Amino acid sequence: MRFRAKIVDLACLNHFSRVINTIAKLAKTCALRLTVSKLYFILSDKVANGGVSMWCELCQGNFFDEFQMEGVAAEHNEIYLELVPENLSRALKTAQNAKAVKIKLTNKHCPCLRVAVELPSLSSSSRMVTHDIPVGVIPRRLWNDFREPSVPDFDVSIYLPVLKTMKSVVERMKNLSNSIVIEANLSGEMNLKIETDLVSVTTHFKDLGNPPWASEDGCQSSTQSRDLESMAEARIDIRKLLQLLAGQQVNPTKALCNIVSKRIVHFILLHEDVSLQYFIPALA
Repeated sequence: MRFRAKIVDLACLNHFSRVINTIAKLAKTCALRLTVSKLYFILSDKVANGGVSMWCELCQGNFFDEFQMEGVAAEHNEIYLELVPENLSRALKTAQNAKAVKIKLTNKHCPCLRVAVELPSLSSSSRMVTHDIPVGVIPRRLWNDFREPSVPDFDVSIYLPVLKTMKSVVERMKNLSNSIVIEANLSGEMNLKIETDLVSVTTHFKDLGNPPWASEDGCQSSTQSRDLESMAEARIDIRKLLQLLAGQQVNPTKALCNIVSKRIVHFILLHEDVSLQYFIPALA
């Protein structure tokens, strides 16, 4: 089992750092799955996370100049590690103007991801800063716990408004309630609502558009038979929604959410070479 990678391009390094910062805001610990072509950061929907789950997928070729990986076995050419993303985020903060960053899986006293940052220096020799980040190796028998979550059979799928706008609305609402109702329909309308004994506040968004989803057989998905004006809604923990809106540094080119009425809200943020999925369960 071996892994080593290197980033030289500064734009790629900064982009990778932003993705890791986002993961660190969303998960205290997560699984890192390494394959030959991709990296995945995974938070599975354990009750300990309040049922929240996350799946973030990166194409390694868009970030790394060198990437070598040998999995646990020839027929299972993958590595699954458990780590605290905040530790990786901190290590990359020292690399903002780096000439290169090398990441390597080591096992001296315990398994670690070694992040070696080569910094520019005034002399001919370069300065190296090394961080050893402890990781746990997830055994093969547990890999099934970290499979990609399936896209739920949603009632409504809708593009999100500008995330900064949405964040400022939700931040204000957080002071009034612990939960928020997200509702949307197939006419591109979405409402954010809070209702307490003392106050009821609704913010309306219009003309957002609805993504065209195809079902397994290539036909338009089952939502097409739904009344276009009919709202699907879910009440979710407002802090978990704000965690996503305030924590994301992916700056997506596309952001959408799928609502399964009264069950789950599934957010998808897409940016060229990164896709981030975040699932928040509905409150009873």
